[in-house]
Amino acid sequence: MTTAPDLLQAAAGHMLDRASTYDKPEGERSMAQTVDIFNRFHGTSLTEAQGWHFMQVLKDVRLFARQGYHADSGEDGIAYAALKCEAKAAENGK
Repeated sequence: MTTAPDLLQAAAGHMLDRASTYDKPEGERSMAQTVDIFNRFHGTSLTEAQGWHFMQVLKDVRLFARQGYHADSGEDGIAYAALKCEAKAAENGK
């Protein structure tokens, strides 16, 4: 049985793995650059936190779009929630 603490640990593990995958000690941090390019292209003003929220919604759609349980979508959604909150806190100097 999958428990909430198991899911949190799996999501944290994915985030740590991305640090080595993207060769940055702080992990994968491409959202700020991604939303900057998106905003320039579309004339919008999406924030980094909103970018992570977008990705979280995408993972939720994938999680509920098919029968059964898709662990990758669930675990990434948890990681994106944490990254969203981190970015939102940074917007407010926390």
